Amino acid sequence: MQSCFWRRTLVCIGAFLLAGSMWVMHSPPALAYDNPDLLPNYQTPVIDLAKSLTDIQEAELVTDLEKFEGETGWKLRVLTQYDRTPGRAVINYWNLDDKSILLVADSRGGNILSFSVGDEVYELLPRTFWIELQTRFGNLYFVREEGEDQAILQALNSVKGCLVKGGCSVVPGLPREQWILTLITSVVGGIVCGFAAHPQKKGQIIAWQWALIFSPLWGILFIAFGIGPVVTRTNDWLPLVRNISGFLIGALVAYLSPGFTRSSNAES
Repeated sequence: MQSCFWRRTLVCIGAFLLAGSMWVMHSPPALAYDNPDLLPNYQTPVIDLAKSLTDIQEAELVTDLEKFEGETGWKLRVLTQYDRTPGRAVINYWNLDDKSILLVADSRGGNILSFSVGDEVYELLPRTFWIELQTRFGNLYFVREEGEDQAILQALNSVKGCLVKGGCSVVPGLPREQWILTLITSVVGGIVCGFAAHPQKKGQIIAWQWALIFSPLWGILFIAFGIGPVVTRTNDWLPLVRNISGFLIGALVAYLSPGFTRSSNAES
C-alpha cells in the first residue's frame, strides 16, 4: 500500500510538472508579434526595436550599409527584436531578393544571431560560413564579454569583407579559443606520431613503418585540425609557428618517454 501511495504521488508530481512546462512553452505571445505596424514609414537598412545599438552606432551603420549597397549591389539589412517583431512584413518593406542578407538579432534564444540569405549570396558564402559566423559572434559568451552591439557589428564586418574580396569559405580571423583548440590538436597529433615512431626492434632508431601506418590519425589531428583552421583564417605566422612547435614537442616527448621508462626500470 505504501509503495502504491508513493507511485501515485510521483505520477501526480510528474503530471503537474509536465502541465506546467507545457503552459510555459505555450504562453501567449506578445500582442505586437508579427506586426507590420512596427515598421517605420521611411526606408532604413536598420530597424533596432531591441535598442541593441546606440543612436550613434545606428546612424553610422545606416550610412555604412547604404554606401556598401551603392558600391557593391549587395543589400545588407539589420533587424533587432525582443518581445516585438514585424515578422515577415520586412520582406516587402526591404524588398529582399537573391542579393539580400538579413541579420536578425534576438536575445531571447541561446544564440542571438540568425541570418536570412539570398540564393546568389550562397555562391560566395556557403552555408558552413553562416553557421560559423553565428556561433562565433552570436554565442552567449561573446555577447556577455563584448555586448550585443559588437556581435552585430563584427558579424557584419566579416560579411562585408568577404563579399568585397569575392567570397570566403570560412569566417576570417582566429579567435583565441579556436587557436587554443588547434594547438591542443597539434600537440595530440605529435604525441600520436611520437609513440608510433618509437623503435620496435633492437638497433632501430625510428619506426617509419608504424609512423606511416598511424599517419592518417596524427595527420588529421595536426594538418586538418591544427594547421588548416589557422592558415585559412589568418595570415599571422605566430599561431602557425606555435602549432608546429607544439606538434614537434609532443612528438619528441612521446618518442622519448618509453626510453625513460625502461631506463628507470633497469636502475630499479
